Amino acid sequence: MTLLITGCAGFIGARTSQLALEAGHEVVGLDNLNDYYDPRIKRHRLDQLLANEGFRFLEMDIEDGVALDRVFAVRHFDAVINLAARAGVRASIQTPHVYMHTNTVGTLNLLERMALHGVSKFVIASTSSLYAGLPMPFREDALVTRPISPYAATKLAAEALTHVWHHLHGIDVSVVRYFTVYGPSGRPDMAPFRFSEWIRRNQPITLYGDGLQTRDFTYIDDIARGTLAALQPLGYEIINLGGGNAPISINAMISQLEENLGSTAMIDHKPAIAADMQDTSADISKASELLNWQPLTSSAEGLAQTAAWHLDNGNWLDSVEI
Repeated sequence: MTLLITGCAGFIGARTSQLALEAGHEVVGLDNLNDYYDPRIKRHRLDQLLANEGFRFLEMDIEDGVALDRVFAVRHFDAVINLAARAGVRASIQTPHVYMHTNTVGTLNLLERMALHGVSKFVIASTSSLYAGLPMPFREDALVTRPISPYAATKLAAEALTHVWHHLHGIDVSVVRYFTVYGPSGRPDMAPFRFSEWIRRNQPITLYGDGLQTRDFTYIDDIARGTLAALQPLGYEIINLGGGNAPISINAMISQLEENLGSTAMIDHKPAIAADMQDTSADISKASELLNWQPLTSSAEGLAQTAAWHLDNGNWLDSVEI
C-alpha cells in the first residue's frame, strides 16, 4: 500500500512509519517539526526513517489546506493514518486554540481531500483522556460527551468529524484510542521520558499528586502494530489500544526506572492537577476480536527498554529541555 502518515516525526508516527516500511508499504510522511518539544528528538527519529528507500518526507502542516491540495493532486494514497496532533492535557489548558486548529481543523482538511480524491481508508489517533470519570475498565461504547480538558474535547470533535465523512462519503474509518504510550525515543513532556531523564541526570522529579494514580501504560511497538492492523476495512469503528487492563501506579513506574537506571529518584511533590485523570484501564476485547491484536510487551520489559535507550543516548539527551 501507499500510505500517507501525518506526524511522522512524532513518537507514535515515527515508529508506525518504520513498521509500515518494514512491512513493505510505501510511506509519504508529513510533519511540521514544530517546537512543542525539542525538535532534535524529532530529527533523531526522522533521520532513521530517511534511511529507507520507501520513505519520502514532506515538511508541512495539516492545517495548510493549499499544501495538502498539492500533495493529494500528485499522489494517490490507499490510506491515510493521521497521527499529527497537539497532545498533552496540561498544555491544552494554556493554548486551547492551537489544539483546536491542529486536532480538529487539521483532521477536517484531511477528510475533505480524501473524499475529493477517492481515498477510502482513514486511521486516526484518539485518546483515553475521553474516558475521564467513567467506570473502568474503559469500553468504547462508553458515553464520552463530557471531556474535562481542551485536548480531550478536540479529539472528541475529530472523532465526530470522521463519522460525518464516513456517513456522507463512505470513508472507512478506524479510530484508535491510545492509552499512555511510552518507550524509547518518547515524548519529553510525558512522565516516562521526563522521569527517566531526571533520574539519569540526578535531578529532582516533579510529581503532581501522590503517585498513587495509575496508568494503563502501552509500549510503543504494540501501539504501532495496532495502528497498522487498523488499516483493514472495518466500516466505522472506535477501538481501544491499551495495556490490557493491567495498569501500574506512577510510584511503581518510578521504582522500576530507578532499578533500570541504577539511581535513586529525588521527588518534588506538587498538588494534583484537576484536568489529569486519576486512573486509566483499557478493555481491549474489541481490538482482540477485530484486529487480532494484543499487547506483547509488559510494563517491566518496556520500562527496561526505555531506560536502556536513555542510558545509550545520554551524550546528546543531556542538553534536551524537559
